[in-house]
Amino acid sequence: MTEGFDGQKRETLRRFAAVGAAAPFVGTASADDEGSDGNETREAIRGYVPTTPGAHFSKLRDDLRLGTGEAQYHLRKLEEAGAIESVKDDDYRRFFPAGRFDETDKRALGYLRRETPRGMILALLRDPDATGADLASALGVSRPAISAAAADLERAGLLDRTDGYALTEPERLLTLVVRYADSFDAAAVAVADDAASLVSYDP
Repeated sequence: MTEGFDGQKRETLRRFAAVGAAAPFVGTASADDEGSDGNETREAIRGYVPTTPGAHFSKLRDDLRLGTGEAQYHLRKLEEAGAIESVKDDDYRRFFPAGRFDETDKRALGYLRRETPRGMILALLRDPDATGADLASALGVSRPAISAAAADLERAGLLDRTDGYALTEPERLLTLVVRYADSFDAAAVAVADDAASLVSYDP
């Protein structure tokens, strides 16, 4: 059983390491990396973070099949090297490729990584006139859950509740959804596929 898990872990690391090695803006593993396993793990993280920006520690650790201490060690080394950066988001620490996103993008990606806020954003991108009741029905959650998520999105500057629910930066949010749809969920992929029809064109 352990051998099978180790094989799956190695395959996962190699897949993301290939992405990391091919991404010039996040560099390559330094010469002081400790052996091939350390090098491969660090390159995997370099590949994972740009393709899944805003992922929190537990998701990164689990997706890459790393141990907690192993993930902490390599993330710290990469932050010290200036290859990645992290921000605290309530109870989460989220990771981003260094220097690539502004603060609004980071906040937006953080909320796109949360199930209910992401569902609300996707639903409002499709139907800007959706009400709280519409959103609760579409997401299969309670009205209080929608209200709580809406308050969080408003504090983050991503939602205006003055007159219903209105995304403050729909174009930015749609761009992030399209660019990273595969790292979210099937609903995000569906919105990304329909993005052309969701963009208003007014020459």
